[in-house]
Amino acid sequence: MLITALLAVITLTTTRQVLLADRDAVAEVLVFANASRVQRTLPGDLEPGSVTGILEGLNSAAGSRQLIAIDGNPFSRDGQFVLEQVPVSLRTLTIEGSAVRIRTSLDDQPFIVYGIPLQGFEDVIYFEALPLTEAEDTLNTLSFVLLGGGLIVAALAALAGRSVATNALSPLRDVSNAAEAIASGRLDTRLDPEGDEDLESLVASFNEMAGGLEERIQRDARFASEVSHELRSPLMTLTASVEVLENAKHEMPERSQTALELLASDISRFRTLVEDLLEISRFDVGTASLQADPLLYAEFVRAAVPFATSEDIPIVVEPDAEDAIVVAEKRRLARVVANLIDNAAKYGGGATRVHVSKTRDSVLMAVEDNGPGVPHDERFVIFDRFSRGGAGGRRGYDTGVGLGLSLVAEHVNLHGGRVWVEDRHDGEPGARFVVELPLDDGEDGEFA
Repeated sequence: MLITALLAVITLTTTRQVLLADRDAVAEVLVFANASRVQRTLPGDLEPGSVTGILEGLNSAAGSRQLIAIDGNPFSRDGQFVLEQVPVSLRTLTIEGSAVRIRTSLDDQPFIVYGIPLQGFEDVIYFEALPLTEAEDTLNTLSFVLLGGGLIVAALAALAGRSVATNALSPLRDVSNAAEAIASGRLDTRLDPEGDEDLESLVASFNEMAGGLEERIQRDARFASEVSHELRSPLMTLTASVEVLENAKHEMPERSQTALELLASDISRFRTLVEDLLEISRFDVGTASLQADPLLYAEFVRAAVPFATSEDIPIVVEPDAEDAIVVAEKRRLARVVANLIDNAAKYGGGATRVHVSKTRDSVLMAVEDNGPGVPHDERFVIFDRFSRGGAGGRRGYDTGVGLGLSLVAEHVNLHGGRVWVEDRHDGEPGARFVVELPLDDGEDGEFA
């Protein structure tokens, strides 16, 4: 558009100069011829009637106006051209004896006005005004043409530029989309090697990098899974040994009983950690799958909460959520409920309510507690692995290992839902963990 505008301005300026120069050249010949004729035919006595007759006999262009000023007294042919319409600067210069021309407006119309002192006469000046309307109309028409043509050219250039830029940047957009896919966990994403020839080296390097990254992550995931499996055998032995010791606990001294309690607590935490790591490793290596069935969600929550805890936690189900059906795996959803209630017990002073509600295309389950709540800057990282938020520095018998909420997020994502934490809606202190799952649309689907 800048180039088009610049070309239009140059074209308009050049055309204006040429048109006005041509008009000036033609007008100058006509005006000086008329001034010469007036000078030859003007009588010595300068009678008004004879002066008017001379003006009527001059050659005149369409719309031109003539005026003779004799000692400051104006004489015009039709009375439309008066001395006051002549610019003062032009009158001043002509009085000094110079022939002058100037562009000005008369009756809101563009004119070129000439002032020529007549030789042989004292204080006699011939004025003639020639219209520039035709030239201005031509310039206005040209302006509209240039404006319209410039807009069309700019639009066509923009479309062509967009098309060229889209084609040129399409391979880079593919690279960006592939990088985002890998970052979101789709490690098998690759670029098409048959794409742009100029980017073959980049595509090959990107695919090689993605392949190496996938292999490394899978190897690390397999390592974690194999280590977790190997830990199960000695862990079972330790658990059985602790059970034997606990059966004889009453025969031990008080210090030995305390040590046994600490050992049993740590082995319990260790067993939970190994089980969670095994579950996490299944997600990492891509072997996690759903054995999904339609569930009446409200009834499932009513059964899962008492199974997860011995506390009497109120369960509130909105009337429109009573018949809500989701397609899910009972074991995984039960683990979600248990982990959220366990998290509330450890860090939120215990769950105070489980609330089930329904939206247009999803069902929500919220677990509320009366703890200190979760700060805004921790509401996303709290679902990361081994993250326990502000409680991370507190270790005790009943603290977790930081995988419970991470597993909740993994299980919910596997069901096509999402989980987040927010403040309680009743204004009371505490956190509200919300799980959103899609409603069953009545169509069979595959889960992987």
